[in-house]
Order: sequence, then C-alpha cells, then structure tokens
Amino acid sequence: MLLAKEVKRFWRVAFQTIAAPVLTALLYLMIFGHVLDGRVTVYDDLSYTAFLVPGLVMMSILQNAFANSSSSLIQSKITGNLVFILLTPLSHRAWYIAFVGSSIIRGLVVGLGVMLVTVLFTSLKMVNPLWALLFAIIGAGLMGTLGVIAGLWADKFDQLAAFQNFLIMPMTFLSGVFYSIHSLPAVWQAVSHLNPFFYMIDGFRYGFLGHSDFSPWLSLGITAVAWALASWLAMGLLKSGYKIRS
Repeated sequence: MLLAKEVKRFWRVAFQTIAAPVLTALLYLMIFGHVLDGRVTVYDDLSYTAFLVPGLVMMSILQNAFANSSSSLIQSKITGNLVFILLTPLSHRAWYIAFVGSSIIRGLVVGLGVMLVTVLFTSLKMVNPLWALLFAIIGAGLMGTLGVIAGLWADKFDQLAAFQNFLIMPMTFLSGVFYSIHSLPAVWQAVSHLNPFFYMIDGFRYGFLGHSDFSPWLSLGITAVAWALASWLAMGLLKSGYKIRS
C-alpha cells in the first residue's frame, strides 16, 4: 500500500525527519522563552512560554507535513523511481491519500514529540483538546497538500527550496507563532488576517489555552476552505499527470 510505503519512508530516517525538528523547536523555546519570559505578558497573567509552546508545536506540524510530501515527490521524480508507482493501478485519489496521509502522520508525530520535550519548561494544560487535534489534522492536511503541489511543480531541489524559503517559511513565521497579532499596529493586524497560516496557529492555540486572537469557528472555516481548494488543485494535477507522466 502506497500510504504504508510513505510512512515507512520517513520512519526509517526518524533521526532526521522526527528528532531533528523536535530539537529545532526546543532550541526556539530555550532561546525565546529564556529571553522574553517575564518580560512579555500575553492574555492577562499567561506567561510567554505557555503562549509560545502551542505556536511552536503547530509550526513544527505544518513545516514537517509540507516537507514530507514535497520531498517524497521531488526525490521520486529526480531518481526516476516514480515510474514504478505509475505502473500500479492506483488512482489519483490513492496517490493523494498516501502522500497527504503520511504527511499528516509525520506532522502529528513531530508535534507530539515537541509537546513531550516542552513539559521540561512549562506545564501544559490543554483546555480544548478536540479543537487542538482538529486544527492539527486540518493544518497538516493543508500543508501536506501544498507539499504535493510544490513537489509536482518543482523539477529540481532548488525550485522546491525556493517555494519553501520564499513562501512557506515567511508565512509560517509571520503567522503569530512568537507573538499575538494584537501587539501589532492595526495595519499589520489586517495584513496578518490575509495569512491563512495565522488561522491554523491561532485555532490550535485556542485548543491549548482557551484564548485566541480570532474566533476559532471562523478560523476553522477558513482553514477548511483553504484545504478544500488546495485539495481540488492537487487532485486535478495528479489526475492529469502533471509533470509525472513525461
């Protein structure tokens, strides 16, 4: 089964695909938490570290979900082993489920790893766990779908790196991971509302803290619509064989 193959692919190199992102998030927490904790107060008496942790967890989920599907597709295209998948009777829906499904699994595993190490720095109290899980799945699904689109579009690693460095990374860092948008000037708050990543981070944080900068229901609707549109595009590209049948 293609889904099992994709899961095994990242699990075999878990030190790189799981442990390394957890370490990166831990470094962010150590640096920003140490520097700003006690100096910045968010949501009344909430400590900055408690505010930061959900953002770091969700950021790790999003980045690794994107990296999973995009890297798998581009590696298969460059090495030429994509032809072996094309020889199977799998439909474009099966391809989509495999690549996006494995991205969701990797994102959730990395997110869980980040949560486990952050208990060393702050006590985690998940107020609305179902909200957090829902946004984690939708966020990972959306990013995994974007990874499929990027992996199909890119012909080499340089193009994929440009997609990630100039689009995914800035939108992730400017989504409110390290700050509340209410601390920004009004014009930048308006700009933040144009960033779909903000709604994923903010909704996930609501699941942890019970506080958010935006209505979690509206955030859920926006992220769900974004995933649906991205899925429509990705399924269309897979069905047409875009850059995989030539």
